[in-house]
Amino acid sequence: MKEIVVISGKGGTGKTSVTAAFAVLGGLDVVVADCDVDAADMHLLMKPDFESADDFYSGELAIIDQNSCIRCGKCEEVCRFDAITVTNRQYIIEPMSCEGCGYCARICPAVAIVNKERLAGKWFISNIKTGSIMVHARLGIGADNSGKLVAKVKNEAKEIALEERKEYILVDGSPGVGCPVVSSLSGANFVVLVTEPSVSGLHDLKRVYELVKKFHIKAGCIINKADINLVKSAEIVQFLSEEGIVHISDLPYDENFTNAMTHGQTIVEFDNGLLKDLLVESWEKVKQLASGVY
Repeated sequence: MKEIVVISGKGGTGKTSVTAAFAVLGGLDVVVADCDVDAADMHLLMKPDFESADDFYSGELAIIDQNSCIRCGKCEEVCRFDAITVTNRQYIIEPMSCEGCGYCARICPAVAIVNKERLAGKWFISNIKTGSIMVHARLGIGADNSGKLVAKVKNEAKEIALEERKEYILVDGSPGVGCPVVSSLSGANFVVLVTEPSVSGLHDLKRVYELVKKFHIKAGCIINKADINLVKSAEIVQFLSEEGIVHISDLPYDENFTNAMTHGQTIVEFDNGLLKDLLVESWEKVKQLASGVY
């Protein structure tokens, strides 16, 4: 079983569209893990049935027992996050501001404050239109610890892949270089970097590859909309050569990418032209690279 992670240094490069296309091409051989939990959208293209849903708890939240509270105000004084306010002479915790540090509970003379596990989101196991399975999640509004939710999604996907004897885990990672990306990369066999030929595209490609190098994972790159700025595309190709990153393919700009999404389809389902051919070739190359035979 090989784990392939698709990431990008910035949003809007076409990362999820490419991942969804690979998921369709991989079919029954692939368990999909949507680890872009902060802004999950793979479900828009994979048509999941949300067969299984579970709450995800992470971090803590302070709770004030109003019957025990003596209204001394010490909790409000020490809260550096301004998470405690007074409403109708009651001290109230604002969940969006509370960091769960527990200091208010520690100094409360009436022992009226306790920390409880925070509901941070939900995670799902779904059957998808390819006939395979997708593990995905939704982070709660204002919740943090998305790196832990990513780890949960990935671990569940691994268990299913082992149990079902699937050949690949295909991970749609978060854009950027934060904790969710670090969590997405852990344990990967191969990384696909999706970029675009722009100043920010090249800058963020370099930044995210610095992170990939720390994990010592072999990487390849797909340049999406490669023909909209040939100068920047050439600069990206030069960077790939200097860093030993495999140049997987160049995808031309095509409005069918957008048209496919509006129809709830991946580009390989919607388009039978050049884009489909390039993505089929890219997927075959990625499988070989992940297996170390390319």
